[in-house]
Amino acid sequence: MLTFLHKTAQNIASLVAKDSSNSIQKNTLEEVLIECDIDYEIIEQILSHLPSKITREELKREFEVILKSQNAKKNEQKESTENEESNDDFATRIKQSTPQNPLVSLIIGVNGAGKTTTIAKLAAHSLAQGKSTLLGAGDTFRAAANEQLKLWGERLGVGVVATKEGSDPSALAFSTIQSGLAKGIEHIIIDTAGRLPNQANLKAELEKILRVSKKALENDGVKRGQCQCVLILDGTQGSSALNQAKIFGESLKLDFAIVTKLDGSAKGGVIFSIAHILGLPIEFIGVGEKKEDLLAFDKNAYIEGLLDCIFPA
Repeated sequence: MLTFLHKTAQNIASLVAKDSSNSIQKNTLEEVLIECDIDYEIIEQILSHLPSKITREELKREFEVILKSQNAKKNEQKESTENEESNDDFATRIKQSTPQNPLVSLIIGVNGAGKTTTIAKLAAHSLAQGKSTLLGAGDTFRAAANEQLKLWGERLGVGVVATKEGSDPSALAFSTIQSGLAKGIEHIIIDTAGRLPNQANLKAELEKILRVSKKALENDGVKRGQCQCVLILDGTQGSSALNQAKIFGESLKLDFAIVTKLDGSAKGGVIFSIAHILGLPIEFIGVGEKKEDLLAFDKNAYIEGLLDCIFPA
């Protein structure tokens, strides 16, 4: 079982003990999926196709159908968006990045979601791939976030572009990208403001940062590199993390999500909800505070892990 699902298994242990290890009653499964914090819309969809007594293989097929439909949603969104960046996943994008054509990652998320620490982990991941990396302290409204990012920059040995508190975050993003291009940096990671995204001014601000960042990658009409929006979500927040994702998705075309703090969560099903309802791929999960605690998300391993929780040996 995936380590981060251990607390989920403990949380539902008393429920699954009602049934045998080979099958589970439909009403018990409903309780279990609710406890796992899977969105009820998904639960209804799963249960509607299952008999009164359910085996592991039957539930596995339903899980696979749900997550497969997530890929279909993602493709529909890609096709309906004009002037779209490449459809590649993060691993492909970072591999293809070069000093002449860098990858720019705009990091989106509310305060407290683990955004700054995740930026450091993402930078460490890039460095491990042999990619030069530069950080931009774009949450100019929070001095503490910028100081924390500078400390991580020192630990990782990467540059950090910062400015005074209250400065224009779009200008900071532009300067960071221009600096990265001049230095031949392959991966440029830029933090953004983390206030709750229900204010019109923040929505406009995020849209402007994305627009300015794309402009910074152009030279005489020739595009250099690509820009992606990465959503950071706190896995301990359950359904509220899903609501955050929906609101941010109204402002920006999100490329993928990183779900953090899963080592402290007993609500492993939130991943299911994010992937299915938003059609948003999850590329990484955060399972600790160290720079190495960023794991590539494996959909198949996740399904098997969740099934292990529901059908303990």
